[in-house]
Amino acid sequence: MEGAAEEPVEKRTDVAVKGEAALKSQYLTTKEQFHAFVDSEWQCQKGEKVTDGDKAEDTMTASIEEPEPKKLKLDPEERKKGLKPDGKRIRGQNKSRPHTKPTAFDEKRLCLSVIQDKRDCPFGDKCQFQHDVAEYLATKPADIGESCYLYDTFGRCGYGLCCRFAKAHTTPDFKTMENAELVQANEGKMTVKNSLSKDLQIRLRKRSVTFNQSTEYLNTLSNQKDKREQQGNGDHAPELSADPTGGEQHVSTEAEAQAGPEKTPPVNTVGPLTDVDIIKLRLSEKKQVDFQDKLYLAPLTTCGNLPFRRVCKRFGADITCGEMAMCTNLLQGQQSEWALLKRHESEDVFGVQVEGCFPDTMTKCAELINGNIDVDFVDVNCGCPIDLVYKKGGGCGLMTRTRKFEQIIKGMNYVLDVPLTVKIRTGVQEKCNIAHKLIPEMKKWDVSMITLHGRSREQRYTKSADWDYINTCSKLASPVPLFGNGDILSYEDAMKARETGVSGIMIARGALIKPWIFTEIKESRHWDISSSERLDVLRDFSNFGLEHWGSDTRGVEKTRTFMLEWLSFMCRYIPVGLLERVPQKINERPPFYLGRNYLESLMASQHVGDWVRISEMLLGPVPKNFNFLPKHKANAYK
Repeated sequence: MEGAAEEPVEKRTDVAVKGEAALKSQYLTTKEQFHAFVDSEWQCQKGEKVTDGDKAEDTMTASIEEPEPKKLKLDPEERKKGLKPDGKRIRGQNKSRPHTKPTAFDEKRLCLSVIQDKRDCPFGDKCQFQHDVAEYLATKPADIGESCYLYDTFGRCGYGLCCRFAKAHTTPDFKTMENAELVQANEGKMTVKNSLSKDLQIRLRKRSVTFNQSTEYLNTLSNQKDKREQQGNGDHAPELSADPTGGEQHVSTEAEAQAGPEKTPPVNTVGPLTDVDIIKLRLSEKKQVDFQDKLYLAPLTTCGNLPFRRVCKRFGADITCGEMAMCTNLLQGQQSEWALLKRHESEDVFGVQVEGCFPDTMTKCAELINGNIDVDFVDVNCGCPIDLVYKKGGGCGLMTRTRKFEQIIKGMNYVLDVPLTVKIRTGVQEKCNIAHKLIPEMKKWDVSMITLHGRSREQRYTKSADWDYINTCSKLASPVPLFGNGDILSYEDAMKARETGVSGIMIARGALIKPWIFTEIKESRHWDISSSERLDVLRDFSNFGLEHWGSDTRGVEKTRTFMLEWLSFMCRYIPVGLLERVPQKINERPPFYLGRNYLESLMASQHVGDWVRISEMLLGPVPKNFNFLPKHKANAYK
């Protein structure tokens, strides 16, 4: 198994293929031989004999589940010949994916009163869950392992008999054990912050949460609109700044001076009144974050979850940010959206990213975040390219709606006590950059930091990031910090990026392909990480996932799903020792190759079934009704 690369395979002659990474010739193989080797070794490890029927079934599965490789980008004349009949380009995203409900894997659940050793169920005979422990255990899937990560770490597993590692903490009479020393050591310790309380969720759903500062700012916008309309009709009216704290001051008219003997106090005067109640913090008085020369893990939708961020923090990421959250969903109190704001104790510099397209919802969302969760900064997403967001005017759409963009930034700055940052792209159209026009304006709007992705919305990931343009924009942004983002997969890429004059670098796909990139950059070296070390990284992720999503069947399958999403990127990594030319470039796809051992070959597979096999090494066999289709195709890049 260690000498997998020494197997007599037919060497490929087309080593230097356009768009492919250059590998040493002794490791190259063909697609058919690669899958034949991986399948045969897997069957041998399981102690099964490979039959012709198994081979045929595997071949059929491979042809269905493994996407066809993308065509190379051709010259304009040749491109017309290679288009589909309808003229559309091949896209790299799987849409309309099948959604599996969480209850599909665990239909018969044990009642919470039994799990917590409380024999009296408050619902009595109307309870829809099981109370017979013996009957439940008869239908429960087999345990995955002998030790429970939650029990070994915290001294107690809150999932009791439902835990898929229940043998480790269950007595013969079905009682849940506790480790008193660990329980006492972790007593009162909160590892995860920013959870949505039930009281706040109810008030948000009933729309009984008050937004005093947001209302004050929005009233100012409304007054400004009325003044503009009056000016348009020829009436004389003074100008009013959109920012109540700065800019031009409101000039009161004679009619306003005669109206009303007293003004309404700015706040409810109940109890002692302090300066904090009526005086807004200046920008210089807000909490400051040192962004200079830091490594920033990008907010990654789906894959940038809390367990993954913990893995990246271990490898040296300085700044982390939650996944993009929709402001309207946060204002409605959706539990799934608030889960994106959760923060682990290891994340010392942490921010949240929100998306929206209107000043009222974004300002209220910022005030809600400011008063209820613990963050170091808030980021506004102005770079999301997906149609669902863009067509509503959010994401990249804000870059072309400068008035709304300004109102959103000023409104959020007005209600926030922490820095406000913005993430943008070079523009919307491919050959029409507009970021250099927006950056001077954003400096006037008191943005604390700008992140620039060196591609336009239309480009997506089909071309290399434009670091020359990022360099130009960093000079325009000074003294406001500007982070560059795009195509960083090695410490050499990071060094070249830092030469452009940016304040720091943001890493996105590079962290998904190899999360140890942060260590490589800080230590200025190429890390030829072994396959067993990579499996340990996945094991850490699975443990963090069980801690975050739960160690019952639902939690295990949710952890597996997010691990498979991550593996759709991680399989693109090529070990340093196999490369003919170091380092690997992010836009070079790996050819079919056999690694230095079986596990390395298995991790190189772009076949969904092989990713499932890797997950089974850590999380046990998949349920019978399990299916998975990755959000992004494994070859959704060039």
